[in-house]
Amino acid sequence: MYSVYLFNSDVLALPIFKQEESSLPPDNENKILPFQYVLCAATSPAVKLHDETLTYLNQGQSYEIRMLDNRKLGELPEINGKLVKSIFRVVFHDRRLQYTEHQQLEGWRWNRPGDRILDIDIPMSVGIIDPRANPTQLNTVEFLWDPAKRTSVFIQVHCISTEFTMRKHGGEKGVPFRVQIDTFKENENGEYTEHLHSASCQIKVFKPKGADRKQKTDREKMEKRTPHEKEKYQPSYETTILTECSPWPEITYVNNSPSPGFNSSHSSFSLGEGNGSPNHQPEPPPPVTDNLLPTTTPQEAQQWLHRNRFSTFTRLFTNFSGADLLKLTRDDVIQICGPADGIRLFNALKGRMVRPRLTIYVCQESLQLREQQQQQQQQQQKHEDGDSNGSFFVYHAIYLEELTAVELTEKIAQLFSISPRQISQIYKQGPTGIHVLISDEMIQNFQEEACFILDTMKAETNDSYHIILK
Repeated sequence: MYSVYLFNSDVLALPIFKQEESSLPPDNENKILPFQYVLCAATSPAVKLHDETLTYLNQGQSYEIRMLDNRKLGELPEINGKLVKSIFRVVFHDRRLQYTEHQQLEGWRWNRPGDRILDIDIPMSVGIIDPRANPTQLNTVEFLWDPAKRTSVFIQVHCISTEFTMRKHGGEKGVPFRVQIDTFKENENGEYTEHLHSASCQIKVFKPKGADRKQKTDREKMEKRTPHEKEKYQPSYETTILTECSPWPEITYVNNSPSPGFNSSHSSFSLGEGNGSPNHQPEPPPPVTDNLLPTTTPQEAQQWLHRNRFSTFTRLFTNFSGADLLKLTRDDVIQICGPADGIRLFNALKGRMVRPRLTIYVCQESLQLREQQQQQQQQQQKHEDGDSNGSFFVYHAIYLEELTAVELTEKIAQLFSISPRQISQIYKQGPTGIHVLISDEMIQNFQEEACFILDTMKAETNDSYHIILK
């Protein structure tokens, strides 16, 4: 049996740090299942014995799935004359892609705006009632049906397997998907929440006509094998029987309120970027020291994730407190969120600030300090402790990222609350007291944590000043 995860954020409720065991009873092989689902598409002949079947589908083509009532006489009498609900999903088969499903689906949505991963071909379907497709769940459809009547649903899968592979030189191998069906009966409140049966099968989706070519290629390869080698492979069957699997987590069936699907997470992500602009802030931004604490409650942790532009993962960390999040290792976070967002979240959890490219310290020299310094020099020979009069220079740190003269001018102007236009030129005092004009290249060669005293000199032509670094 296979445990599978949904593309959307409902995966978050599942235990994703380990391969969970199937919840099926051990004697399920001899158990007669209440329903059987048959996908009318041939299985591949290139699958080894005891491996799960693999079925090739064409993108956008309608494929019939027959919904068969397989109950024995007297079994499940409570659904006689009543409808049941089935939920269809197309999900990732590979665990590697399950961990990065958010990024995968978001990328697919951007590349295919307005498209869905899974659709029902309603005109061709028979016996389905009230078919629905949630716009926030691109890979899920559902409908009601009567087990006592003939029911066939035609589905269309619009994504192809190679859309989720790392593109290198072409001819890449497509990733497998799974089609899973979960069926429910009504409870006493008329809600379809009581699980009856779940089954799934493995598929790969190709561009139109591609599945037929792949099936033909596999068949030709098998014909070239020796009889002894052919014994290791299963034959190709005309139809695909979906095999019983673990039911989907109950949380995905409850529609209490609109879940933060990928539309809402995208808008919140854009809003977070917009709030970074000082001209578009309806309220003050969060303080720089907005670090997560071990005492943070799950509700406060959710707010912290939103403030720091991790809205996509709020469903994943619904019940996580600050202590739970801070216990995650770097590998854990990357495995859950993917490399890009994982590294960003890990740094945010650890409160890591971006180190500046260069740090220098500056102090504004005043006439009073200058006079004190001259007096100290004159009395130095008479008083060895002449520096003990308590005078000192207070330095300020300037952090530079671009390492340009323009940036240095702006930082000095900001430090001393003046306009950058009031600074005409910046010089560095060189050997024998010469004034060397500061350039980008000179700043790039400053030593880390170099100390300077700032002296000012009135410009000759206007009300601006020259700054001298000593």
